[in-house]
Amino acid sequence: MNNSFYIAGIAAKLDDEENHVERPEVRRRLVSDPCLPMRLPTTSFIQREAESAGPRAILRSLRRSPTPPMDGNTDGEEEEEEEEEESKRPLARRASTSSSLRSLDAAGSMLKGWMSPKQTKSSGTSWKEPQPFEIFRAVERKDIMFLMEVRDRAFHLLLRKSGDATPLVHAMRIGESHRDVQIVLLGALSRWVNHLEDSDMADKRTKPMLKALRTNLKLAIDYGLQRAQSDLIASFLQTLIMSEGDRWVIAQTHDVALALKAGTEGKPVSAAEQAVRKFCTRELGKAELIASLEDYIANATADLLIMGAWSCVLDVVDGEAIPTYYFARDDRVFKAFQDRVHEKRVDINRHASKRLRWQLRVLQQVLDGRTTTYRSKVELLAGELDNGQGV
Repeated sequence: MNNSFYIAGIAAKLDDEENHVERPEVRRRLVSDPCLPMRLPTTSFIQREAESAGPRAILRSLRRSPTPPMDGNTDGEEEEEEEEEESKRPLARRASTSSSLRSLDAAGSMLKGWMSPKQTKSSGTSWKEPQPFEIFRAVERKDIMFLMEVRDRAFHLLLRKSGDATPLVHAMRIGESHRDVQIVLLGALSRWVNHLEDSDMADKRTKPMLKALRTNLKLAIDYGLQRAQSDLIASFLQTLIMSEGDRWVIAQTHDVALALKAGTEGKPVSAAEQAVRKFCTRELGKAELIASLEDYIANATADLLIMGAWSCVLDVVDGEAIPTYYFARDDRVFKAFQDRVHEKRVDINRHASKRLRWQLRVLQQVLDGRTTTYRSKVELLAGELDNGQGV
């Protein structure tokens, strides 16, 4: 039997095993896929988020928290408690309060000087009221000191027409060379409006002066002086409200009060803001002028909400209305609102509805303080009174 074929195969197999070198298996390369943890936000971002979320959280807590309990004490007991609180206040606060009152008295006496046609100098010498031609001559000569003296002693002369012009109109007609005189006169007009007090509004001479002042300010706007005098348009609208805007403020206060009674469905903040914007557009008529009035619009919106809420309070509580000439003049409406709410707090807790008490708390919480702009305050109010869960 021939086995050479098998022997040759075995020999070849043995030769292959001797020459065979084992190689290690190559591992599959791992694909790089790093996973980096997200870094923590910066301190400024956390602070910004806290400032945004903090007030909203406080407002949400006001919705759930009950009205602070009020003891049914007699008026005498309440007065005693207030006297005790007053005695515990720091002396520094009393000193600042007294100094503020003195400054208000000084401003009031200065305003009376503007209103009176004649006044004597502090040295005792008499001061003669200048003639219109003398004031116009001072405008032409740029005699700023003389114009300031007229402002302090006989303000009404700066509004009086001689022929077809007032001192401000005369300065505007002269042109760019008297731009500084125009700004000085505008500053005097705005200052007079801002220093008007309650006693001055009761004076019969105030309304005619406000109308004359409104005419001067509107002419200044038509001449484009609002670019140099940033608060010119706001002063014009304030004067317009104080001279002839009583009916508008009363009507809009009534509408906002109805929206507040309807709760979040009434959209009271939106209703108040739309009313203010419509009023500004009607009186000014130029979009670029409206765009520069955001601070005034926000202030007026907040004041309408306050006056509307207080109108709701007066439906169930006997009290004093907020004067319409306080409207959109810094925080005068809010201060009057706080005083009245504090005075009638017992009656409000007894007779006002749960929704109204919540709205009063929200208004006081949001609008108190000067560190936040009115625009931000209105946005917070809209988020709670318009778009919140309501009560």
